[in-house]
Amino acid sequence: MPKKSLLLALVVYLLSAGASYAVFLQLSPVVSQNQQTATIADSTPTALGLLLQIDPNEAKDQACPINGALYTQTERDAWEQRRPLFVMIENSPDARPQSGLTRADLVFEAVAEGGVTRYGAIFYCAAQVQDVTIAPVRSARTYFVDWASGFNFPLYVNVGGANLPGPSNALGQIRDYGWEMQNNLNQFSIGYPTFVRNNNRLDGKSVATEHTMETTSEGLWAVAEKRNWTNTDPKGNEWADGFKPWKFEKASTKSGSVTKISYDFWSGYNQYSVSWDYDAQNNLFLRNLAGVEDLDLNNQERIGAANVVVLKTTEKGPIDELKHMLYTTIGTGKALIFKNGDVVEANWSKPSRISELRFTDAKGNEIEMARGLTWISVVGLGNEVKY
Repeated sequence: MPKKSLLLALVVYLLSAGASYAVFLQLSPVVSQNQQTATIADSTPTALGLLLQIDPNEAKDQACPINGALYTQTERDAWEQRRPLFVMIENSPDARPQSGLTRADLVFEAVAEGGVTRYGAIFYCAAQVQDVTIAPVRSARTYFVDWASGFNFPLYVNVGGANLPGPSNALGQIRDYGWEMQNNLNQFSIGYPTFVRNNNRLDGKSVATEHTMETTSEGLWAVAEKRNWTNTDPKGNEWADGFKPWKFEKASTKSGSVTKISYDFWSGYNQYSVSWDYDAQNNLFLRNLAGVEDLDLNNQERIGAANVVVLKTTEKGPIDELKHMLYTTIGTGKALIFKNGDVVEANWSKPSRISELRFTDAKGNEIEMARGLTWISVVGLGNEVKY
């Protein structure tokens, strides 16, 4: 080819390449780190989310060890490669609605300080098909650490925690139990992009920074995998071998006449008042918080529980200037279990910190739970439960 023609072809190529790149820049979003923190809920599915394809004809005959709900063998194969996540989620009015609770398998609820309740949510079986955004993540409390301890070294997820000297020192207990090197996913030691501050998670509603921390189930499990905290406990045993599930009903049947449940944690703190409406068609108790339907921000679904447990125990506090609380977690006590539109008077027991929480009837027989989300609200001994 003549030099003149070669030069002309080169010029045309460079001009077309430059034009294409300019168009690419216009059409492709330029995302800053700040913008990334605001769009975590819209992130693309992870590798597992893309690979875990569920055949609609595949049988759902595999029981979740946490709450007995039935899933496919494909989903079981996925969760058996991991340990459960136990995530601290706050419940200040500025934190609502929370993200992810409809995909939890079990939730603990108790006062964190000064009448303000907090959740400890376990994500395991229901979080295998999609990457679940979880928010707002908040700090550790000693009694939640105790309840988490009964699940055989779950991955405990928190943003710092109570650390004043004394019995409420949750961070000190986490260190003493050896969790920092075994199962603690503390935002302080992980940071971005596993944890992000999403100041726009509530559609532009302005809230304080402490109400904005987000994470995702897949992001947390990815960190655990890098640390080799997968499906074995610190002794090298399979997680499932060290955890004994509750007993679950073979088939739940609507049997009672309990149509509504209501209770408070502290008198006069109506922003944290809880009630449940029984949905007979779906055999679920649907949750209300502070008088309104309690929805998941991720999907606008109302939280529904197969079992609502009101666990009564000794409440002590506030015990310090930060209004931290203490609850008796080890020993025995009374509980009410609502399931199938009925109520069962139960006894709870937890012989040691690492023992699993159990529920028995008046004869000492373990109570069979309904299959599905279990929500455990922990209240003081004198609290009234209306139903």
